[in-house]
Amino acid sequence: MASRVLAGIDIGSSKIATIIAQVSSDDGKVNIIGAAAVPSIGVRKGQIVNIEEATQGIISSVEAAERMAGYSLSKAFISVGGAHIASQNSKGVVAVAEPEGEITPDDVRRVIEAAKAISLPSSREILHCLPRFFAVDSQEGVKDPVGMTGVRLEVETHIITGSSTSIRNLAKSASEVGADIQGMVFGGVAASEAVLTETEKELGVILVDIGGGTTEIMIFIEGAPAYTSVLPIGAKNVTNDLAIGLRLSLESAEKLKLYLSEKAKEPVFPQEEKVEKGESKEKSSDEIDLSSLGIYEETKTVSRRTLVEGIIRPRLNEIFTMVGLEIKKSGLGGLTPSGIVLTGGGAQTVGAIEAAKRTLSMPVRIGFPGGVSGLVDDILTPSFSSSIGLILYGLKTQEVGSGKISFGGIGRIVQRVPVGGFFQKAIGLIKSLLP
Repeated sequence: MASRVLAGIDIGSSKIATIIAQVSSDDGKVNIIGAAAVPSIGVRKGQIVNIEEATQGIISSVEAAERMAGYSLSKAFISVGGAHIASQNSKGVVAVAEPEGEITPDDVRRVIEAAKAISLPSSREILHCLPRFFAVDSQEGVKDPVGMTGVRLEVETHIITGSSTSIRNLAKSASEVGADIQGMVFGGVAASEAVLTETEKELGVILVDIGGGTTEIMIFIEGAPAYTSVLPIGAKNVTNDLAIGLRLSLESAEKLKLYLSEKAKEPVFPQEEKVEKGESKEKSSDEIDLSSLGIYEETKTVSRRTLVEGIIRPRLNEIFTMVGLEIKKSGLGGLTPSGIVLTGGGAQTVGAIEAAKRTLSMPVRIGFPGGVSGLVDDILTPSFSSSIGLILYGLKTQEVGSGKISFGGIGRIVQRVPVGGFFQKAIGLIKSLLP
């Protein structure tokens, strides 16, 4: 049996990343064979604002990944983000088809469909219906009821919904690549696959994925998601603050932010004591010469202390205060002893861990993606969590089978075939045969 190929396209506010992976049929290991990321255009705060530009960006990213992998994509998983994402919990109840026999996967499908019967405005649609736990007759907390005996089957699900317009625009842009869309996956669900451990999910954990334009929050209780929210603020706000505060261009401000993040592991003020003693020579350690970073603008040197304490820290505090308000709104704050897992490109901003610990009073760690091998040198960073998570999500969903239902919080994929996808593939095939 040949190895399978899975692909994920993460369409974010700051970059569009494509990852192509091969799944070994022997041991199920995921081997990355192609990866590419291009700067995002036509996307703002996780939503498409210019279809033509976004389509060009997606095509550039996919073509670069295809060249690296030597493989042409026929289908892919697409990430969905943006402040239009919302969530709610819903219950479903059905009678077991054969009360004398065992509960079958068909009963499970029926009860999840029953849970999806919620009142939604016509402008919204369900992205995921994730089973949290089942109840068989009076026995609650069942993770997988298949094979058990009972008369009445109940399920508690976590439903993630999104704006139909935003999802359709995203599907339209992605389908222009000529590949079928295997599933639309919320970015937080994908990232959780790549960075969270089963133990953390079981104990209770909060995933905070800080992207360029949005911050995605997912709270897991007893191994399954219980609350999802998206804030319209992200790491680009820190860049904007630097640009305004120092009167730099956005490109220069981004360079400076990345430089500070790379240096974040060093003590922020290593020479502080000596400076206080009047050893002015050492003072230069706090000064950053912008020309050494290739920034040639009016400001020549800046103080690292001023940047971190005066500009970056207040913005991080604001982001985590908003996260704290969402946790309070969910009412689940006391049920997450595993604390916060920060991921996404913004998680590497200088001082992010300290700001999160101070503002939220919880243990905090940065989540790096795992579970993959191959060409991973440049992509095992928090900014690729959602991209790698799309592959792992697709793998788990396919393993469960054609029913698209899985337990442990993976849930159901929404199948969506893009209009014209078949014709584009047929044209592509004809083109490839021409000399």
